[in-house]
Amino acid sequence: MKYTAFLSIAVWAAASLSFGAHPKIAKDLEQADPAVTVDVIVQYRQVPRDAHHKKLQQLGGRLQRNLDAIKGAVYSVPVRSLADLANDPEVVFISPNRPVQATSYEYAPVAINADLAWKTGADGSNVGVAVIDSGIDDTSFDLGTGTFGSSRVVYKQSFVSGDASTGDALGHGTHVAGLIGGNGASSTGPMFTNTIQGVAPNVQLINLRVLDKNGAGTDAAVIAAIEQAISLKNKYNIRIINLSLGRPVFESYKVDPLCQAVEAAWNAGIVVVVAAGNEGRLNTFGNNGYATITAPGNDPYVLTVGAMKTSGTPGRSDDLIASYSSKGPTLIDHVAKPDLVAPGNRVASLLANYGWFMTEYPANQIPLSDYQSVSKSMFVSESTPSMTYYKLSGTSMSAAVTSGAAALVLQRNPKLTPDQVKARLMKTASKTFPVSSTATDPVTGVKYTSQYDLFTIGAGYLDVMAALNDADVLTGSAHSPTVVYNNKDGNVYVTFSTAKGTVWGTGTVWGTGTVWGTNVLWGSGTVWGTGTVWGTSTLQGFGTVWGTGTVWGTSTTPGSESIGIAINGEQ
Repeated sequence: MKYTAFLSIAVWAAASLSFGAHPKIAKDLEQADPAVTVDVIVQYRQVPRDAHHKKLQQLGGRLQRNLDAIKGAVYSVPVRSLADLANDPEVVFISPNRPVQATSYEYAPVAINADLAWKTGADGSNVGVAVIDSGIDDTSFDLGTGTFGSSRVVYKQSFVSGDASTGDALGHGTHVAGLIGGNGASSTGPMFTNTIQGVAPNVQLINLRVLDKNGAGTDAAVIAAIEQAISLKNKYNIRIINLSLGRPVFESYKVDPLCQAVEAAWNAGIVVVVAAGNEGRLNTFGNNGYATITAPGNDPYVLTVGAMKTSGTPGRSDDLIASYSSKGPTLIDHVAKPDLVAPGNRVASLLANYGWFMTEYPANQIPLSDYQSVSKSMFVSESTPSMTYYKLSGTSMSAAVTSGAAALVLQRNPKLTPDQVKARLMKTASKTFPVSSTATDPVTGVKYTSQYDLFTIGAGYLDVMAALNDADVLTGSAHSPTVVYNNKDGNVYVTFSTAKGTVWGTGTVWGTGTVWGTNVLWGSGTVWGTGTVWGTSTLQGFGTVWGTGTVWGTSTTPGSESIGIAINGEQ
């Protein structure tokens, strides 16, 4: 198959439900055939029990799986019964069990100053990171203790229907795990010129597989994996969940079951790091890539991460935004996202041998000569491909780098809450950027221009050493703020009215300029004017984001989730 990254988000016109429109029924169920049976996630006011299940049976439904973390369950239900189900006062919301799909040598750890952090002893020891992805190839020496020690993948479980394997037939989860916690064992020693390792090289990894060999899965599988991470939190000290995946936004985060699941994890004391999406080049509706953040990255609780490119150099001064990195604000709720950006373009990490990526894109295997001395081995030439390391691009990689950074912070300060970790990483992120930059797609040759505003780079470029050196521990919520459009003056403003007690409200120690910098906030909280992004000649894109007559959904496969890969990256 031809692999596609984050599926494009499109505008679709709402049609009336054949059984009557209902506010408790997701819009992407509106045109379902009344004669068929669909798999749906039903959220209740309380955790559903036998009485709830019996009501579904009376409507012709069948229980598939409980999802206690979101007070819900997955059922097969006749479409003709959905209206009756929605009329149950115990039901909060009904949505499809949406399908999900998996979203040159780059110096990612060095770009975020992780090499400086390692010198202080920070390596992620005793911190557990749950990788909810396509599985992990845990035979890699780089995921062991020391050079040839036991695996640091301390728990593994598959949530893929009909497939109990926890290996990685795709190659995505292994690459992500390597960025988080690879220790470089396969590239360390006298034969090697460079060591390729992750940000937190001694973390414990929890492998929760939700994507099959084609990168496909479901909302319910992801939610069940999140639920399991919560239940295993104390046993493996799981402090971080990495979600390098996402799908289009269909409804407010307040009722989206995937968003409700990540909020449950956050409230359980787990930092949830999510890829922003790879739709930053989308301009179908004149939106210039804005409003393309995917779920659950649209949730204000989580730490949503966009992608930077390091230009193949260890220094940060020449690093630029990747033009494919999705931009905010979020659809429907207009939450300011992403929260920050991190390296994600052509990033080197572990290769899952014979996974789909390896067979489909062998050119992405890193030459052995990139990290091994040609003169010291008769088996290495300039072109010999590595069977250990591989390069991928996308916000999936950026999320993994950030999860590793969060592990270093929590190792140093284990009592920090998820909100405090998020706030500290955002506050200490670098705010130095150009006004704009231009990137070239290596395949098409098309050039893309990016603006460095709040909705592109968030609070700035991840700097883990700065975060480790920061001692501020503030109380309050680190929920990402919403933004509002004032149709009288044509400007967009940051608002904290829906996030009472946030650590970066205008009256707190951390003012808005402290977190986001003066380059993205202009006077009185203004972040966007009608001419700032769209230009004075057209407001089409602006109207697409803010227009009240537009319903956002998906164009082809309803709810398809992507692992956020831009295979070839960009120049």
